[in-house]
Amino acid sequence: MKDQQDDGCENVHAAIQDTLYVVNGKWKLVILSILVNGGTRRFGELSRESGISPRILTKELQELEINQLVKRQVCNTKPVTVEYSSTPYAETLKEVIDAMIRWGRNHKRKIRGQ
Repeated sequence: MKDQQDDGCENVHAAIQDTLYVVNGKWKLVILSILVNGGTRRFGELSRESGISPRILTKELQELEINQLVKRQVCNTKPVTVEYSSTPYAETLKEVIDAMIRWGRNHKRKIRGQ
């Protein structure tokens, strides 16, 4: 029989796995960072700013949209433009994203010996 502490660890691990399932990959957090901290972007702007190829960006945006983190808006323009923005639900990740930005900057300074 497992004790309650073991069950807590399993719940923590499951929660981490669930989070990673949604934001997994090299680009999803980069995309979310741009949209959460910088606002709405057109597809081309998002591709240039992130450095992500259009093919990969399309796939990542579709997955983020399925998980209700990104909203896709087709604009009634000629030619047609598509804009992406973070959803209110994505805003719940802002604290995590900002913490990762701080950690990444501190880590880079530490590794460079500064």
